[in-house]
Amino acid sequence: MLRNVSDRRAAVAGFFYPSDREALHSLVAQFLDQVDASPAPATAAIAPHAGLVYSGQCAAHVWARIALPSTIVILAPNHTGRLDNPAGAGAWDRGAFHTPLGSVTVAANFLSRLESACDRVRHDVSAHLREHAIEVQLPFLQLLAPATLLAPIVIAWDRWEPSRELGAALAEVVRQWPDDVLLVASSDMTHYESAASAARKDRLALEAVAQLDGEALLETCHREGVTMCGRGPAAVVLEAARQLGATKAEVVDYRHSGMVTGDDSEVVAYAGVVIR
Repeated sequence: MLRNVSDRRAAVAGFFYPSDREALHSLVAQFLDQVDASPAPATAAIAPHAGLVYSGQCAAHVWARIALPSTIVILAPNHTGRLDNPAGAGAWDRGAFHTPLGSVTVAANFLSRLESACDRVRHDVSAHLREHAIEVQLPFLQLLAPATLLAPIVIAWDRWEPSRELGAALAEVVRQWPDDVLLVASSDMTHYESAASAARKDRLALEAVAQLDGEALLETCHREGVTMCGRGPAAVVLEAARQLGATKAEVVDYRHSGMVTGDDSEVVAYAGVVIR
């Protein structure tokens, strides 16, 4: 049965990033080499998930600045529309995720604890099979901290109440966990507008992020039409980080696809945020 599948194979290798192991390793290493910063502990982060040629440098600015702990939770939006769990949060709670660089073991015990703490979270293979927003983060983990365990969760909402509920549950599980845990929201920013329009809208969204206010982030995105695809995951992560005592969200990089294509008329924008 599909539910019993334990290994999640790469779905977007050769599309969002190179399928060749050496080419992928070289590309990610080049991005990381461009970051002049020392890694330090962090509570949470927001990192983009587009094709690495567009968003990889922004993501590198996040991952290279964090001393990665033994468990990393990555929350992603549901791009595919596939989700069997009606409560809206699909975890992959067994086995491993794979990329051309190898495998990342799933944090099964952490996810079991979270599923007990929050009824919204359930194992859901369908939510993950073709979803790219977690997969494209993994090469950075594999170069920087290959022994790290992954807790992958896809959510299919952008409303405050379920975000608050999951954020509170995450904070409680992290507080009780014996080792450090990093919470990451996988998200791009404004989609398919001019670079100037994207920057204006994203500035408003990032003001809410700076206040660690997930509710305000969702309200801003709805009111201003900010097409931040991972606003739901970001709201969850902001609430959990706030409850865990974080006090600062720093935008460490902001860019857009036009910086690669040379066309600023219709871009996708990316922001990297580190939360401590």
